[in-house]
Amino acid sequence: MAARLLRRKALTNLSAPSSSPFSKSSFSVQRLISTLVLGEHEGGSIKAQSLSAVVAAKFLGEDNSISMLLAGSGPSVQEAAIHAASCHSSISQVIVADSDKFTYPVAEPWAKLVQLIQQKGGYSHIMATSGSFGKNILPRAAALLDVSPITDVIEISGPQLFVRPIYAGNALCTVRYTGSAPCMLTVRSTSFPVPLTSANSKSDVAPISQVDPSTFGEDMVCKSKYLSHTSQDSERPDLGNARIVVTGGRALKSAENFKMIEKLAEKLGAAVGATRAAVDAGFVPNELQVGQTGKIVGPELYMAFGVSGAIQHLAGMRDSKVIVAVNKDADAPIFQVADYGLVGDLFEVIPELLEKLPEKK
Repeated sequence: MAARLLRRKALTNLSAPSSSPFSKSSFSVQRLISTLVLGEHEGGSIKAQSLSAVVAAKFLGEDNSISMLLAGSGPSVQEAAIHAASCHSSISQVIVADSDKFTYPVAEPWAKLVQLIQQKGGYSHIMATSGSFGKNILPRAAALLDVSPITDVIEISGPQLFVRPIYAGNALCTVRYTGSAPCMLTVRSTSFPVPLTSANSKSDVAPISQVDPSTFGEDMVCKSKYLSHTSQDSERPDLGNARIVVTGGRALKSAENFKMIEKLAEKLGAAVGATRAAVDAGFVPNELQVGQTGKIVGPELYMAFGVSGAIQHLAGMRDSKVIVAVNKDADAPIFQVADYGLVGDLFEVIPELLEKLPEKK
């Protein structure tokens, strides 16, 4: 790439040192390094980004004992637990909280659950991915446990040494954690891809522990409540995990023109993304936004049409393996990070691509 990330080393002490000893776990035998991964699930399956957190946890140490915590209610969470127990070779234990308090992933009961599990398990690390799920729960849980979390980690150099982006990804900061256990992290799933062999080759099944529902007392009162969830039914891949992403910017001018991006994505079997400007203009819903305040993606191929390359957008897609940019402005910042760039009118380029690309089989 024409532009590279500037690496800035800054050692930061997040909290004062403490000699707090690890307690014995009621779920498993405590080791020097043990990690609790907060797992997301849907439809009885573990989401791919949660497996990325498992991959990241292995970088904490070879002898790391990794447990996955799942919460929900009814058959769905139990099916997810069975999937988690056999889907990745690094998972040594699955802990399940099955209660109507966790029917929806509201932060308050989840944070209290993490506190209770930590008090019993004495984990050295607690980890989640840097999506809406992890960003919602982990800071609140960290406050209950009186520790400082480290967010958006992209590299793990040891049990207490981490790298995270700052200044919208234009610099990297090396952080050393010197506080008391647990060290709490959110990690970028795009920085810790899950090898297919690791996700599918587990021969043994990890034990599943059920959390006693009576543990959740009446004091677990929520000041917020779940209202509704809206999503678009589509056969396209999920934006956060897609191998190919086709993104449109404000230069498309209208929601009607943005359909060209959708048609191109359909032919490529790709996910659709958008810049914040396109979302703010009402071309597409905000769940398609890629960038610092949207979704962080790292596909094998990222195609950007009419995207200027604002620093906030680049922060969300610069981990892509190959970046292709089409813009009629030869000085657009997107060309500084693109592997392949074409100076041209997207209203001419996209129709030509649609004409020459074969239909998806």
